[in-house]
Amino acid sequence: MQQSASHLVLIPSYNPGEKVYETVRAARAQWAPVWVVVDGSTDGSAEKLQEMARSDSDLHVMVLPQNQGKGAAILAGIAAAAKQGYTHALTMDSDGQHPAQLIPEFMRVSQAQPDRMVLGKPVFDADAPRLRVNGRKVSNSWAALETLWMGVGDSLYGFRVYPIGPLRKIMLHNRWMRRFDFDPEAVVRLCWAGVKPVNIDAPVRYYTAEEGGVSHFKYVRDNVLLSWMHSRLLLGFLLRLPMLIWRRLFH
Repeated sequence: MQQSASHLVLIPSYNPGEKVYETVRAARAQWAPVWVVVDGSTDGSAEKLQEMARSDSDLHVMVLPQNQGKGAAILAGIAAAAKQGYTHALTMDSDGQHPAQLIPEFMRVSQAQPDRMVLGKPVFDADAPRLRVNGRKVSNSWAALETLWMGVGDSLYGFRVYPIGPLRKIMLHNRWMRRFDFDPEAVVRLCWAGVKPVNIDAPVRYYTAEEGGVSHFKYVRDNVLLSWMHSRLLLGFLLRLPMLIWRRLFH
């Protein structure tokens, strides 16, 4: 297990089911510190996580009183982390889908290239829902265009390391990026800010309900949200196009 004064693991969590405890233990086996931001959960997980933290000084649990969305939970986490001197946060989902064993590798790459964001590029197993796998290709195509093909391997996979300073600045000056739209909008806007991506292949596991998996993804609602997000980003892209072309040509 590795420890860092600059890089922490940040896990936003909303009604995650039993998998969250396994996820937190797996993350703690690889890294310290690990922070969990409980986003207004009503399933009793906040109390159990706080109990875990009482016996583990490298586990910190923040509890938001109301559900605000994934992006809002991450913003709360990075704002508190910045006050304690942390410069980078590796985000991962609380439902066990992300590979905790790769935390040290992602952190190592981030520590070697601190001005970049380190993005997981999902490797799906044969049981991954085809609707989810194929649907994300649309978002990835839009993100590639909106960043002028800066090299975002996957816009939706939330296992990634962010430099806290640029991300926090973007979010504080933007009313969006608070819910399911956080992951793709974060990478696009960070690219616009000049934060280049590094991509690393990483497996993703979708658990069935029988296996303890919990999904808050709503196909119609969340795809409408993504469509609205990409409409906004496309307008922003067009306004920034001269700057993006100049940067691609001369940097």
